[in-house]
Amino acid sequence: MEKEMLDLIKQTAAFISGKIKDMPKTAIILGTGLGELVNHIDIADELAYDDIPNFPVSTVEGHSGKLIFGQLGNKRIMAMKGRFHFYEGYNMQLVTFPVRVMKELGITTLFVSNAAGGMNPDFKIGDLMIITDHINLFPEHPLRGKNFDELGPRFPDMSEAYSTELIADAKKVAAENGIRLVEGVYVGTQGPTFETPAEYRYFHRIGGDAVGMSTVPEVIVARHSGIRCFGMSVITDLGVEGIVEKVSHEEVQKAAAAAEPKMTFIMKELINKFEE
Repeated sequence: MEKEMLDLIKQTAAFISGKIKDMPKTAIILGTGLGELVNHIDIADELAYDDIPNFPVSTVEGHSGKLIFGQLGNKRIMAMKGRFHFYEGYNMQLVTFPVRVMKELGITTLFVSNAAGGMNPDFKIGDLMIITDHINLFPEHPLRGKNFDELGPRFPDMSEAYSTELIADAKKVAAENGIRLVEGVYVGTQGPTFETPAEYRYFHRIGGDAVGMSTVPEVIVARHSGIRCFGMSVITDLGVEGIVEKVSHEEVQKAAAAAEPKMTFIMKELINKFEE
């Protein structure tokens, strides 16, 4: 990361804080499965990515871009509607730029969601998987390059990438409301191709339960910055040996939409439960 990137982070954060009076401490990346959560936010302010200095703009269908500020139950939150993917052509500094800006703005907790292909034979399409850990198979690391101590340590600890406290709280919410949850390790890959049967087998054998094309870079940078994280995947297709089927972006969106009410409920309850 060049010194220029530090200046861009500060410039962007200054622009946002100049527009928003009461800055929250909680942020949500509204990935696949969480679009409906917007309807539960009492929105106070919106900033289109196009209007935010230095912000990338998403190119993917289903990922419209704006920052939303408002009230979700008893919590004031910032929500990213539309995320950036490495496969779109951005470098990792741009993919994770919004998380850097979040830290500069004072965010302390980050919630993320995604669509993922399930490799665990116990999983079903439509399951919600709590991410307990991840395996980073992206070809570029978001922390590669010169480290700036004001952003985080050169060699950050990743022994608890996903908050065990928030995971326990999420399980409690699901149990109290009769919602089936599974948990597992998320494998992060570049994309944009869906996995081959051999890749599914490989990812499962190295310890993965689900695979997707996002989340890992943002979580790495969040943890580097001292932000605690909670992640959840919607299992939108299966890559279990003997059950690998053809998959399309449209089918993934459809499966995610069906699971969306349950994920929205869990996230909303969880966000309202925890102490900032």
